[in-house]
Amino acid sequence: MITKVLVANRGEIAVRVMQAATELGIDTVAVYSDADETAKHVRRADEAVHVGSSVAGKSYLDQESLLEAASETGADAIHPGYGFLAESESFARRVEDSEFIWIGPPADAMADFGEKTKARAIMADAGVPIVPGTDEPIDDPERVKAFGDEHGYPVAIKADGGGGGRGLKVVDTPEEAEEAFKNAKREGEAYFDNDAVYVERFLENPRHIEVQVIGDEHGNVRHLYERDCSVQRRQQKLIEETPSPVLDEETREELCESARSGVAEAGYSNAGTVEFLYEDGEFYFLEVNARIQVEHTVTEAVTGIDIVKEQFRVAAGEELSFEQHEVETRGAAMEFRINAEDPYNDFSPTPGTLETYRPPTGMGVRVDDGVNQDDRISPFYDSLVGKFIVTAQDRTEVLERSKRALEETDIEGISTTIPFHLAVLEDDAFVDSEHTTKYLDEQFEGLDEA
Repeated sequence: MITKVLVANRGEIAVRVMQAATELGIDTVAVYSDADETAKHVRRADEAVHVGSSVAGKSYLDQESLLEAASETGADAIHPGYGFLAESESFARRVEDSEFIWIGPPADAMADFGEKTKARAIMADAGVPIVPGTDEPIDDPERVKAFGDEHGYPVAIKADGGGGGRGLKVVDTPEEAEEAFKNAKREGEAYFDNDAVYVERFLENPRHIEVQVIGDEHGNVRHLYERDCSVQRRQQKLIEETPSPVLDEETREELCESARSGVAEAGYSNAGTVEFLYEDGEFYFLEVNARIQVEHTVTEAVTGIDIVKEQFRVAAGEELSFEQHEVETRGAAMEFRINAEDPYNDFSPTPGTLETYRPPTGMGVRVDDGVNQDDRISPFYDSLVGKFIVTAQDRTEVLERSKRALEETDIEGISTTIPFHLAVLEDDAFVDSEHTTKYLDEQFEGLDEA
């Protein structure tokens, strides 16, 4: 039984985890840097511990300081949220080898799915469709050319330990292979401390569809259906929705069961997301994110299942509280990431003080945030102010309710991405569900000048 959890994170996800813990009767411990001394997640916790300077590497990424904070407060569990150390195999293993309970996928699962070539092999062995590509890292740009000659261009060079578009280079001609190979390896080393790369066929106009999964330590694995995350800028998701408007029921069941059975074969436990690319009626495995996702909220909205609570229960050794046949969805939902960025200026960050902050309310609107009015958006971390999750009977009603929610939001002191979201909601390609991951680059008509 978990009695006190240290949340090794900040912002809205730290608040979200604490809310679930409180409902389960679990005490909460926040950690904070110099920049976050008065932050909402600190105010929300039962206890708080200072772990270092404003620079993340000397606070939220300082494994030793986090473990010391857990020890000195008497915590018996650690939840990493997402980002920072959430997918750190070394941190997960240190926690597993300590007296603390790790609330997340096991370190071995992170190792298996953290390397993309290994993940591809695992899922292929389980019968999950994968994009044609190399089964192991490549060490020569000539391998890229040979792959392109066989499968056609463009091809993608990807960092083996990568994600979020980092370490990804698209090669359109053989002449580009050598430079792209060097750049992908350099980014892999810089971002993931791993310069290994592999190559696969590049899908030119796919949808990005992911499946929420969760497993326990007793061999039970469930899927909670899919999310469509095709609205992206530089491989970063901006709007997520469920259900995907492009899947028929047969394909939906096949895709979700592929995700479930694939991670089940690997002995996966706790929460995770299996990501796919979908093009011309076919889906292909992309990667597994071994953690809770930013967009888990839309899945909760349509299934009624509290995924974070299930994480706690699984970590405590309990079985999942529901069977697969009991997972049903109702209605539709969208999540809008509200960032402190100026969409009229290439989405440049706009840190500053929230002089006014009145998020939307009303039927079908959920707000997950890590700020209150007069709080400061720090330049040291992610620019996310909060997430607006809108739920309704169907997608059409979600679109209209989302416009209402965004229009009634009042934020002053910083620029936000709300004008961008409102423009998307009026854009024909998005409204008609004709968008792909290239939507913002090729289909979106853009914002009117401020």
